[in-house]
Amino acid sequence: MVCQEVKVKSLIIPKCDILGVRIAAVNMKTALRFIRGNLKSLRGKYICISNVHTTVMSYEDKTYRRIQNEAVLALPDGKPLSVVCKKKGFPDAGRVTGPDLMGEIFKCSCKHGYTHYFYGSTPETLERLKERLEAEYQLPIAGMYAPPFRELTKEEDRQVVEQINRAQPDFVWVGLGAPKQERWMYGHRDKVQGLMIGVGAGFDYFAGNIKRAPLWMQKYSLEWLYRLLQDPRRLFKRYLVTNTKFLYWMIAK
Repeated sequence: MVCQEVKVKSLIIPKCDILGVRIAAVNMKTALRFIRGNLKSLRGKYICISNVHTTVMSYEDKTYRRIQNEAVLALPDGKPLSVVCKKKGFPDAGRVTGPDLMGEIFKCSCKHGYTHYFYGSTPETLERLKERLEAEYQLPIAGMYAPPFRELTKEEDRQVVEQINRAQPDFVWVGLGAPKQERWMYGHRDKVQGLMIGVGAGFDYFAGNIKRAPLWMQKYSLEWLYRLLQDPRRLFKRYLVTNTKFLYWMIAK
């Protein structure tokens, strides 16, 4: 694997190549420092929350790999990615999950005046999300939009972009699931004037639709098992196939 470094302002972001994806070998503290310190210059850019599934997809699809690598950060959501980073010489690398990153940014939003826009999911989930975030964090919500389950027309997309930009959010949280959310962010880079972050099931966690694994399971890299037990029909094939491929390719390389 090839390890690289990218310097933005005074903060060096180490990146480790895992199956062709340049994963940011950072922990939560460093990721937050980078985002908060560069928020203005990051407008129009995007951050990927990467895991074994997205990394395997990237290895197999060079277009999707380019999308991951052109993100300002591809953060190690999956514990295996942070473990590989550590083994490759980055002792400070740690897991940075989508829900954890959201929670940390939500906590300091009122203090720093950050505003938020939520793009994705369903109207029902967004309504529950709004209620919970306003009650728990007093979060300044600039807007929300649940796109239809079809591709938007060019005119519809233009209107949505205008709507987001009129709201002037600092953060645009994108909850479309991988790989759709990463492709959406890539296609809207420098159009949407806020920092886009693809967080997958993050909307469902904060809306209360699904529960996160207990901390002990997160600590021992078992959150995938907890999610599998919650939704076995949808996730069994993904975990069986992608996890097996990841292990095989890591050993083979």
